[in-house]
Amino acid sequence: TVREYTEKHYLPAAAAYRARIADQGALAARMRDWQRQLEANWHVLRFGEVKVETQEGRHMFEAQVYLNNLDPAAVRVELYADGIEGGAPERHEMGSACQWTDTPEMHVFCVSVAADRPASDYTARVIPSFADIAIPLENTRILWQK
Repeated sequence: TVREYTEKHYLPAAAAYRARIADQGALAARMRDWQRQLEANWHVLRFGEVKVETQEGRHMFEAQVYLNNLDPAAVRVELYADGIEGGAPERHEMGSACQWTDTPEMHVFCVSVAADRPASDYTARVIPSFADIAIPLENTRILWQK
């Protein structure tokens, strides 16, 4: 048990720390800037229209997200559904730019999922995204569509 905990938690944490302080803390500075960008803009994020169309055994979801001044790379837009009968939840990353808009602060994200479940089981959400930060451990923000 101790070995497993060390390998899964302590060693990765030590490696992350070394990466963050390398090059005079360059990665840590980028992480700080990302955190500040989120703090300054998170309160104005909002969902616009969320559409779903079902064809040929697939649900196609399209979600308008108003990011305002937030860089789209600073977040991850997902389609989320609770697990069935105690199973793991379903999380599907929604890709951006599936449709261009004339509104620069609005981005359209989309994803196609198998129609094995009703479309009403799913909801879109926005979570922070930065490759070297453990989400939700280091940043717990979530914006739910509903």
